[in-house]
Amino acid sequence: MTESFTFQDLGRIPYGEALALQQQAFDALLASKARDVTGDSMLFFCEHPPVFTLGKHGRMTNLLVSESLLKDGGFEFYRVDRGGDVTYHGPGQITGYPVFDLETFRIGLRQYVEMLEDVMIRFLSSYGLKGERLAGAAGVWLEPHTARARKICAVGVKSSRYVTMHGFALNIRTNLQHFSLIHPCGFTDRGVTSLSRELQADVPFDEAKRRLRALFAGTFRR
Repeated sequence: MTESFTFQDLGRIPYGEALALQQQAFDALLASKARDVTGDSMLFFCEHPPVFTLGKHGRMTNLLVSESLLKDGGFEFYRVDRGGDVTYHGPGQITGYPVFDLETFRIGLRQYVEMLEDVMIRFLSSYGLKGERLAGAAGVWLEPHTARARKICAVGVKSSRYVTMHGFALNIRTNLQHFSLIHPCGFTDRGVTSLSRELQADVPFDEAKRRLRALFAGTFRR
């Protein structure tokens, strides 16, 4: 299947470096639109060394330790301009950054977020899991309407003139203990999980990335 975007797997990369690459692609798309030229939408996959990020409307009270203690523990911390609250990125997590011109896909921002969630739901279904939405909470959950509700994929985006950046964080074999240092996405009464935990198996990371990329190619078509 021909992809309607340029894909790049950045491997394991510091958060700041990936953010700079996103920003470069984002600025290039905006510049193309200003010239009434169709630019290149990009999809980046990566892993990050342990890092916490706080969205523009997030609350510092959802970070349960000080920034200095995070640094002492080997964690980075960034305040960023995406939606959503505080979240964690680290090894074993597919962090994805679609820098898309939504107008070329003929969709708006709300539909875009729903399509991201649909991709994750279909990805989980391919492993026999039922991912679902939770009203008012972007991302994908397992058993969201029960006491066992747990988030497996966070979603937080930024857009300007229908160009997007930031994206999603999908837990494959993530160290879930690190989430204990925050109220993930601002929630105090719901847990987090990973694909490996749910399957009680070590999921091959490269295979997970291949499945996810294929779902993006099949979903975001011009």
